[in-house]
Amino acid sequence: SSHEHKLNFRKSKEVCLSYIQDAMLQKQWKRAAEFLTFYIESLEKDFSTEYMGPSEMIWRIGTEILCHHSHSSMKEFNSFIEQMKTLGVKRYLKVCLEHAFHLLCNGLIDEAYQNLSLAESWRFGEQTVIQDKEMKLIQAYRGLLDYYSWSKQKTTLLEHGLDGFEDLSVEQEMHSCFRKAAVNLKEIIKIPGVWDQFVKCYVDLLEFYGDHNEARQVLNEYAYNSKFPANPNAHVYLYQFLKRHDESKKSLISALKILYDIVPSHELMIDFNTMLQKSKKRKKRRLGLEVIFAGLDYAGWKENVKAWSCLARQVKQIVISEKHLDWIKQEWNSRKDWWPAFHFSHYLAKRNWQENESLSYEKALVAGILLGKDCKYFKYVSHQGCKAQVKRFRILKKFVNKYNPAYLRISG
Repeated sequence: SSHEHKLNFRKSKEVCLSYIQDAMLQKQWKRAAEFLTFYIESLEKDFSTEYMGPSEMIWRIGTEILCHHSHSSMKEFNSFIEQMKTLGVKRYLKVCLEHAFHLLCNGLIDEAYQNLSLAESWRFGEQTVIQDKEMKLIQAYRGLLDYYSWSKQKTTLLEHGLDGFEDLSVEQEMHSCFRKAAVNLKEIIKIPGVWDQFVKCYVDLLEFYGDHNEARQVLNEYAYNSKFPANPNAHVYLYQFLKRHDESKKSLISALKILYDIVPSHELMIDFNTMLQKSKKRKKRRLGLEVIFAGLDYAGWKENVKAWSCLARQVKQIVISEKHLDWIKQEWNSRKDWWPAFHFSHYLAKRNWQENESLSYEKALVAGILLGKDCKYFKYVSHQGCKAQVKRFRILKKFVNKYNPAYLRISG
């Protein structure tokens, strides 16, 4: 019966898809391709009244298989993608984008640009309005390739100078690429979203032609517009721009403060700490201590010599001045149960000493102040340093012994 046929067909289709999935997970691309062929043939031979057109699943699976199959060629991939374009109007622009990405990954930049240009001229009734966002992406990626052409021509001009050319054709072509890139990149970054690469390229264009105010406005909008998702990179780009243009320390600190709130383990937190420590305001120096402690809470910072040096320098200054020991105490109270095992074990002392003497020195100073002269890490490193007759380790040992009462106050 028709009903029974539909049930059997649905069951066989599900089994076939599970075989395809299994083959792909095991990277058996040839086997996956064979099952996909059977799957497509079964759809074509289905005589049920229910229409079973080619789905997005075939496009996704087929693309993945062709990208990894050992016998797949660019000609076969292009042929498959062109079929997918004609079979799915609703997916046309998405397929065009994926085609362009594949061409770019294979170094076919001109072909990718041509593909995007053709897609941009596509029109299909109401679908054109429905797929407005996809169209803007098509235009944006074409703008990105215009930027790439502009960047290459800029490099040529900077290397040879205008005197190296008999006419201004290269410069004119460069300005043409600039205009096309700028128009499309400007449009995409108006839409709330994460557009890191597009923003960077657009700002580069604006800076090259001296439009710093527009560049600043773009970066401020990208970083502070509440309609955009929280994005650490937005604040990184703004900070880098401000630094390039020698903006005030207040502006730099403001940009990094927001980045700290989002990603306290970001590598720029060392710059942030350095600026805060140079401040005359007690509140900012206090924040600097908090920032460097917070960074060292993360495993990625465990062997960061600069970070340990920043912390060692600040706690040393506090201990010598005997002011603000309560700052250290407040930071240490929430860490004293797990930092000793995380940073200051005997095993780490041996490994740090063998691999990086500077790291072991900075850590030993911090360990001695936070955990006292009987700390395993401090005792091992200072002993090895003195044994090796390294002068600064003898000075370190004397310093920790002298200021051991500070440890007692910190440990409370």
